[in-house]
Amino acid sequence: MDPELQADLAMELPIAGSRWPPIVRALRHDDYRLFWGGCLLSNVGTWMQNVAQGWLVLELSNSSFWLGMVGFASAFPFLLFTLFGGVIADRVSKRHLLIGTQTSQMIFAFVLAFLTYFKVITIGQLAALAFLTGITNALNAPAYQALVPRLVPSEDLPNAIALNSAQFNLSRIVGPTLGGYAMAWFGIAGNFFLNGFSFLAVLWPLHRMRYPEEKREHHASMLRSLKDGIAYVRRSPEMSAIVILIASASFFLLPFITFIPYFAKDVLRAGERGLGFLMACSGIGALLAAGVIAYFGKIRWRGRIIVGFGLFVMAAVIVFCYSHIFALSAAMSFCEGFGMIISLSTVNVTMQQLSSDEMRGRVMSIYATSFLGLPPVGCLIIGELSRHMPTEHAIAAMTGVAMVCYVGFYLRSKPLRELD
Repeated sequence: MDPELQADLAMELPIAGSRWPPIVRALRHDDYRLFWGGCLLSNVGTWMQNVAQGWLVLELSNSSFWLGMVGFASAFPFLLFTLFGGVIADRVSKRHLLIGTQTSQMIFAFVLAFLTYFKVITIGQLAALAFLTGITNALNAPAYQALVPRLVPSEDLPNAIALNSAQFNLSRIVGPTLGGYAMAWFGIAGNFFLNGFSFLAVLWPLHRMRYPEEKREHHASMLRSLKDGIAYVRRSPEMSAIVILIASASFFLLPFITFIPYFAKDVLRAGERGLGFLMACSGIGALLAAGVIAYFGKIRWRGRIIVGFGLFVMAAVIVFCYSHIFALSAAMSFCEGFGMIISLSTVNVTMQQLSSDEMRGRVMSIYATSFLGLPPVGCLIIGELSRHMPTEHAIAAMTGVAMVCYVGFYLRSKPLRELD
């Protein structure tokens, strides 16, 4: 029997007697369930580190400029390396690639913990480690996105993607909350140590999963493969429209996330626990949104959903920028998380379904680049603007530009309006 068919049959065998509720039906597949749980625990650790890293930047520099610079260092590799990560993901085993990137991130987390614990960390070292971690994240993202369709059948793919959003955003609730308390109890270095250990949770299922072999092409050069992937996306009016739309939100809107520690510390005077609570509120909204997507499955009028909820997020961010009431800021964080995941889950499912198996790594790398590659440039702009005006004005202005882009592009793009 063909090994790939045999692996697929093995993946399906446990399903017959299972009685999983429709909202979590993708978890009936053993390998996906193990991977999902491991990613949940690992992402909790990552959010704990993110909370501590932003706080450490402010302790070392007390500067919104450096907060933007470290955000730039951690995210800029997405712009440089994610496209090549997609080419690599289509050429090698996605499982082996993920094992390598996750192991590297574990090592960087322990190095950061060591330097912080012994109080020898500098802002330059922090930015360098953020950059190295960003490189591994850039190589990791396309493989992670392209791995999921190999672990579940096509009819369960929308549910699996929604559950991925759910576990990621559940970690956004648990991670920042634990991170805020851990910083208060054990210091910043404790968060970094815990993140390092959390990578074991995802490395174990990656080592033991029954991952089906893939047909991989090696004859084309890296550059040729990359050009083929870009041409493939450009030939699809729907995928092209989504990439352009997400790129505008990525550049003008997403840098806001990097500056949440500034609002918690200097605007709301909420401290470490307040920062954790704000990020947790965003995670609660996102988790609720992921549950909605998982429950309803197929979404109609996807173009309208993507644009409408994107505008909803932008409005919430602008209100957040000018709020000096913690409860209102928490409510806007909830709205931001809810709208963001409704929009992005719809984008993710659409891109996965429009792509062929052999091109999926490259397609998802183009999407990941448009989504994650441009925020560092936006962070630099906001960091520089914050030298000349209040940070909240700079972020609100950038978000307003994003709203104009969304409305204008939706009115001009027929494929986006007709995307069902």
